[in-house]
Amino acid sequence: MTTPLFIPFASSISSIKLPERFTFPFYYEPHALCRLAAKELQDYLSTQKDWQHNFGLDPQKEGMIIGKMFGVLVVQDQNGIFGYLAAFSGKLANANHLPNFVPPVFDMLTKDGFYKIEEEQISALNDEIEQLEQAHEFLEAQTHFESEQQLRTERLARSKTALKTAKNIRKVRREEAQDFLSKEEYADFLEALKKESLNQQYYHKRLTKYWDQRLEKSQTAYQKLVDQIRQLKTERKTRSAALQERLFKEYSFLNQAGEMKSLYDIFLPTAYKIPPAGAGECAAPKLLHYAFQHQLKPIAMAEFWWGQSPRSEIRQHQQFYPACRGKCEPILKHMLQGIDLDENPMLTNPAIGKKLTILFEDEHLAVIEKPHEFLSVPGRTIQDAVATRMKQRYPTATGPLVVHRLDMSTSGIMLIAKNNEIYKHLQAQFIQRSVQKRYVALLGGLLLQKEGLIDLPLRLDYDDRPRQCVCYEHGKAAQTKWEVIAQENGKTRIYFYPVTGRTHQLRVHAAHQLGLNLPIVGDDLYGKKADRLYLHANWIAFEHPISKKSIEFESSAPF
Repeated sequence: MTTPLFIPFASSISSIKLPERFTFPFYYEPHALCRLAAKELQDYLSTQKDWQHNFGLDPQKEGMIIGKMFGVLVVQDQNGIFGYLAAFSGKLANANHLPNFVPPVFDMLTKDGFYKIEEEQISALNDEIEQLEQAHEFLEAQTHFESEQQLRTERLARSKTALKTAKNIRKVRREEAQDFLSKEEYADFLEALKKESLNQQYYHKRLTKYWDQRLEKSQTAYQKLVDQIRQLKTERKTRSAALQERLFKEYSFLNQAGEMKSLYDIFLPTAYKIPPAGAGECAAPKLLHYAFQHQLKPIAMAEFWWGQSPRSEIRQHQQFYPACRGKCEPILKHMLQGIDLDENPMLTNPAIGKKLTILFEDEHLAVIEKPHEFLSVPGRTIQDAVATRMKQRYPTATGPLVVHRLDMSTSGIMLIAKNNEIYKHLQAQFIQRSVQKRYVALLGGLLLQKEGLIDLPLRLDYDDRPRQCVCYEHGKAAQTKWEVIAQENGKTRIYFYPVTGRTHQLRVHAAHQLGLNLPIVGDDLYGKKADRLYLHANWIAFEHPISKKSIEFESSAPF
């Protein structure tokens, strides 16, 4: 019997050829069946009245704007009928369960479930801690203790100053007394000064003891309340850790063979050890888990964004995206075990058959032109790279050779140092920002302005490497100057002048809504895939480390 959440295709799929293998979820071109399923789901999202959520597509809509990632999984039921399942990541309309969407693998919102019950207990502890910290008795005791600390410090400091002053006065008196006192009188005088010093020291000790006792009394009253709060915080921490551990162990995922594996066991062998926040709540694991639960055969899968982009990440409305690596890769590795997948394109060397062009070289350095889809330095699985090729060309060269990098998908000019001293000299120029660089790019739309400066700090998206995101709290400063060259066929040809050199800087600054809001054509991370990334490093100027002359090189964009 077909599950109620199995959605038959509304239109005929007889002319669509089935995929030979299941989708490799971390880099894919959506299959025609997935595109059709996504289109039908998007039509539903545009017209449904079952629930309310503000995706930011309707300016009249009220409520916080939250775009969402949705997923479709094309499946075949036990009767051989093809259809699809739909899912959303996280919660939607403040709910885990909505019509036509598969449920979460583990529902943390279940009223009588252990998670909700324990969460309420922890919430009660939070309330109790907050009440104690805001209580008049605690605030008064805290203020009194801090006041007593300050008074003790001031009074003892004053006493120490008095001791030091008296000591200096006694020194002067001793020196003056030698001139007019007899030997016996001077000895008596020294003894009197000694007693005076001892009395003053004794007074300071008594004063210190008095303030220590006074402060201890205040501290004891304050510490009693602090310990009470600390005990509650310790209990909260213990209960939270226990709840998290139980959640990780009971939050389990099925695979095709019917094997269950918990989040805890899935992430234990990884660098994370502990599952990151939100792991298991993405659309992909929800879809596969439900399919395996109901004996539905997975055929192909795709995920797309619906609504406005978040402020930090870059998401285009209706654009397809791969599964995130940080949260989903370990989970999907278990869930897709035994399923024949499309080849992982990241294991294929994209530089096969491509050559590096030498624009200039002398005994100290070389200026080369790198093709697109060519690594600057070796990766985890692919060794063929500019650095490798240059080592082969200059086997006696010392140092790292590659002075700066270009993204694998970016073509253009790179500098090569033939020895370590030249490398250090050129690197220093990059660090001091005396090297001038220019890139040419083609943007997927028309810009109204002619030039400008983009200033958006960037950091790595830890849950979805190698993506970068805008982050004002932890991001590194990133600035890009730009100017429009021409507009052609609804697209804009532009020069970029990077002030800084962050990873994916030009791509993010072009695509982000606070930047140009127009992705570079062919940007498969921040825009739409095409035959290539239309970004080329076409000009560079720097000082030759030996001749000290300023030299520059230009390379025409191949697009």
